[in-house]
Amino acid sequence: MNSVISIFSKLLEYIMTLCFNLLQNYTFAIILFTLLTKVILLPISIWVHKNSIKMVGLMPELNRIKIKYYGDGDTIAEEQHTLYKREKYHPLASIIPTLIQIILLMALIQIINGNLGESALTLIPIEAKGLSLLMPIAAGLSAFILSIVQDRINPLQKEQSRLSQIMTMSISVGISLFLGAFVSIGVGLYWICSNLFTIFQQLFLNAVIPPYKYINYKELEESKKALEEINALGAGQKKWFKKDPYRRREKEDYKRFFSIANKHLVFYSEKSGFYKYFENIIIELIRRSNITIHYVTSDPNDQIFDIAKKQPRIKPYYIGEKRLITLMMKMDADMVVMTMPDLNQFHYKRSYIRKDIEYVYIFHYPLSTHMVLRKGALDYYDTIFCVGDFQFNEIRETEKLYNLPQKNLVSVGYGQLEKLYDSYSKMQSVKREHKKVLIAPSWQPDNILDSCIDELLTALLGKGYQVVVRPHPEYVKRYGSKMDAIVKRYSDYQGGDLSFELDFTSNTSIFDSDVVITDWSGTAYEFSFVTKKPSIFINTPPKINNPDYIKLSMEPLEISLRDKIGIQVETKNLSNMAEVIDKLIQSKDVYSRDITSIVERYIANFGKSGEVGSKYIISRLVEKGSKKSYVG
Repeated sequence: MNSVISIFSKLLEYIMTLCFNLLQNYTFAIILFTLLTKVILLPISIWVHKNSIKMVGLMPELNRIKIKYYGDGDTIAEEQHTLYKREKYHPLASIIPTLIQIILLMALIQIINGNLGESALTLIPIEAKGLSLLMPIAAGLSAFILSIVQDRINPLQKEQSRLSQIMTMSISVGISLFLGAFVSIGVGLYWICSNLFTIFQQLFLNAVIPPYKYINYKELEESKKALEEINALGAGQKKWFKKDPYRRREKEDYKRFFSIANKHLVFYSEKSGFYKYFENIIIELIRRSNITIHYVTSDPNDQIFDIAKKQPRIKPYYIGEKRLITLMMKMDADMVVMTMPDLNQFHYKRSYIRKDIEYVYIFHYPLSTHMVLRKGALDYYDTIFCVGDFQFNEIRETEKLYNLPQKNLVSVGYGQLEKLYDSYSKMQSVKREHKKVLIAPSWQPDNILDSCIDELLTALLGKGYQVVVRPHPEYVKRYGSKMDAIVKRYSDYQGGDLSFELDFTSNTSIFDSDVVITDWSGTAYEFSFVTKKPSIFINTPPKINNPDYIKLSMEPLEISLRDKIGIQVETKNLSNMAEVIDKLIQSKDVYSRDITSIVERYIANFGKSGEVGSKYIISRLVEKGSKKSYVG
């Protein structure tokens, strides 16, 4: 290393001598020397610039690798290495300028100390003190300015995270302060000039080789956003500097899940409330077979943990949203049953360990598939447990429209409706002085609470009804301050006929109502299908997650049934709501017959969905060729 520096020093000394002979002033000679080194080393700078552009150009694909194999560090590293090799990218290229700068500095120290004699440029500020102490300040300031500019114009540096930029700046300024204080003033002058000339050099490089010609910034932003969404999963549940109380438990459950070989059946639940959509099937599976049910949930307080204490064939696991990404990618079961749409569309992918897993989708609402669900929400499922034949027609037409392979469609029914009906049948009728009207809005934009709750309450209060406002749980969770404001607005109301229900542990208040008023919430359909009583639909803007739903020939049930199980009301006609309610109650017998007919037409296997669903699962697991007998 010393011999390299010595040879380099002689070359630089020659250049420095030329500069001094030309200008006859060492201060100006150092400035010119710095400029000449930038020119001489320009080919290396161009190479590094191209390499930086290439790196940024690869970032969208690199981000997609991080998304695809999220949490699997070894696979990400392997894929990243393959990508770099394929594109001939050199990760260490960015450190070459730093190495050259170090060699330049060491050589320059020898030149200045050996040739300038007692010149002021040989003084070391920390020893000389006085005005020379301005040198470290100037050096630090030049590094600060360079970092600020590079964060904006250097193609690679401006794509770094803000934290990385701050760390880079801190290191650069720290080194500059040190050099400015502990090396000679002449070397400090070189360092300051080098920092400032680098700014002009970067502008020149950007002009000669414009990054935007080689980088798809739109694609880059989309991939960054997708990666940020994954990194943000669960962030709202944790506070900074606060240890996750479930982290150890999650780690142990993750390890336990993969320690079990030959898993045949896995259920996944987003949170405790989703167990009700699986319950009938799980009960029948336990009754009809000896299958072990592996139940993964992202809710650490899921009711499944208490249920499993009484049923040893249910094995529950808590896996949070982030770690679930990796678990799904490494899934190793014969069948996975979920209520979560958009499989393989966003964070959660089909297993890349086993390609023969059968993914089964169960609906958590008894309506259509093509308006509320996003486009492609069911495309990567193998089997759909349909609520009724109407979903067969919708899914088959969608497959034909987009040239998709046919999925296995099973007419199962809707177990949640059966449970609600059983509970309703056991409810004791309550005689009330006033008819009960339940307002149960959705939580989508422009819902009743956000658009017309005051007008609606004005039309109902004091008209002989007991009015209950029950917001959607998700609305309270997301917009709690809005809900608080509404409750506060009516806190002084003394009529005695208004109440707000913010406890969602029971559905009793829904099914003992005489009429339900909603906008686009599925609560109204469950209410009407179970009680056979009519509902009122206020025509706020619908929630359309798939604008292409109009390409299908059939109208979504969310729209077509509104006039069949009740009546639609425009927001401008709310003043007549009392008359509408009275008319519906007087026609309840007619609606009861019509709604009964609708349920029979659209809901398959009523009372037997658990049996049908479990029989299918057992038969498919047997078909998959396991040596183990599943039938108990």
